[in-house]
Amino acid sequence: MERETVIGLREAKARLSEVVDGVRRGRTVLLTLRGRGVARIVPVRTGERPMAELLDELEQAGLIGPAPRPGRLLRPLRIARGDLALRYLTEDRDS
Repeated sequence: MERETVIGLREAKARLSEVVDGVRRGRTVLLTLRGRGVARIVPVRTGERPMAELLDELEQAGLIGPAPRPGRLLRPLRIARGDLALRYLTEDRDS
């Protein structure tokens, strides 16, 4: 679990070097303004693997697999004329 420090913006400005040093060591910092979170400072992740490599690893582990029928789309849903869903969708679109 990632450690997170909560610090007010004014204090963070006064102790910026300290805050950045903590982030360099892996800590996440939540900046607050008047007690409400406004920004999060997180360590830069180096050496991230490409998405294709991660997906291949998940597939080899049996956690995911290819679609049963690649390239085949589902038929569009047809809504009957007098249907409530159509009325609500039309009202929502027109408002």
